[in-house]
Amino acid sequence: GHETLMATMLSGAAIMNGAVLVIAANEPCPQPQTKEHLMALDIIGIKNIVIIQNKIDLVNRDTVIENYHQIQDFIKGTIAQGAPIIPVSAQQSVNMDILIKTIEEFIPTPEQILDKPARMLLARSFDVNRPGAKPGMIEGGILGGTISVGILRPNDEIEIRPGRRIESGGIVSWEPIQTVITNIMSGSETIKEATPGGLIGVGTKLDPSVTKSDSLVGQVAGEQKALPKTRENFIMDVRLLERVVGSADELVIESIHSNEPLMLNIGTATTVGIVTSARKSEVEIKLKRPVCADPRDRVAISRRVGARWRLIGSGIIKK
Repeated sequence: GHETLMATMLSGAAIMNGAVLVIAANEPCPQPQTKEHLMALDIIGIKNIVIIQNKIDLVNRDTVIENYHQIQDFIKGTIAQGAPIIPVSAQQSVNMDILIKTIEEFIPTPEQILDKPARMLLARSFDVNRPGAKPGMIEGGILGGTISVGILRPNDEIEIRPGRRIESGGIVSWEPIQTVITNIMSGSETIKEATPGGLIGVGTKLDPSVTKSDSLVGQVAGEQKALPKTRENFIMDVRLLERVVGSADELVIESIHSNEPLMLNIGTATTVGIVTSARKSEVEIKLKRPVCADPRDRVAISRRVGARWRLIGSGIIKK
């Protein structure tokens, strides 16, 4: 449901340079889930936003104008204040040309950083082999995601962190995975090199059982010995929202306390951690599943409210 969607949205938004916020013209604005989506964009730090006022074909002109003013009031004082609001009908293809032009103008292509070691955030991993494939025809595992810095090329030796979970004598550890890139795909095209921006598929020499069913989602791939360290715990500076967004009652958010479980989104990784120490705006947390992250990386924080995880704030990793 919506809880799973939010975790996916937070992970996916981490590799985006801008966002399109879709609001229905035939419903009062804001809806609880619209509030939660906008707050998530604020927490992740996405500032380039275009707002779509959709379904204008379902209501009359006066309702569209009233809804437009509701949207303006809703975004006042938020990260989306001043964002363009484009009335469209996706079904009838109304104003789609204006929408595309607006996206081009308000979500600019960022400057690419090519002189640093390559780093790729993994949003997918899968096995493309069909059941019954002959041994000589089996292709290696595929990594899907986006490059944040650097350049990747076929035959590059890469490392994936945190990597593979190893349990020995009751002790669990994580071992980085090394492999070689065999090919790179962008859409249906094979490319000679990949730079930051856009989604790519990277063919590797990994056994496809390692990558199947999105098993490496949330991990980071890149030049060997150049990736951030694997963190099983860290300290972060925390900024909490005033109220729980996304629910009808919007409860007041209490301070984070020791031994509390939290769901964290860091890059494309989603993990759960237990708070080991909480002091005002500083929280120390031990993760059930480690992440590969740098100091200053952003963290989206969710708390169990009733039967669901709800977004309650953001953090910045200190150490």
